[in-house]
Amino acid sequence: MPRSKEIQKQMRKKVIEIYQSGKGYKAISKALGLPRTTVRAIIYKWRKHGTVENLPRSGRPTKITPRAQRQLIQEVTKDPTTTSKELQASLASVKVSVHDSTIRKRLGKNGSKTKTAAEQKEHKGSSQFCQKTSQ
Repeated sequence: MPRSKEIQKQMRKKVIEIYQSGKGYKAISKALGLPRTTVRAIIYKWRKHGTVENLPRSGRPTKITPRAQRQLIQEVTKDPTTTSKELQASLASVKVSVHDSTIRKRLGKNGSKTKTAAEQKEHKGSSQFCQKTSQ
């Protein structure tokens, strides 16, 4: 189940102020209209880390550098029909080796619209049929 929206910093600070004035979890939750478990989580985080700021989250850092990112966007704006394989080759000049799907994901996060190339397969049977009917 997805998490709900983040509580704003000002609200978290209010929770701590009220808590420091001597109120309990239940009183704080009623006063601010927050669930008691949320109030408890905010106070727990404040006690443990000494702050109500957002802490850094875990996760692997991105392989695409900001410079490579700018280059990708620049090339796609210049020529929107550029394939991800071509972009992958051009990133080699910036010494960044990433998979073409990584490039597509990164462009998607930046709001680029994806387009798949229309395949034009030659059908021998249909082309012969067209030639016969046109005569």
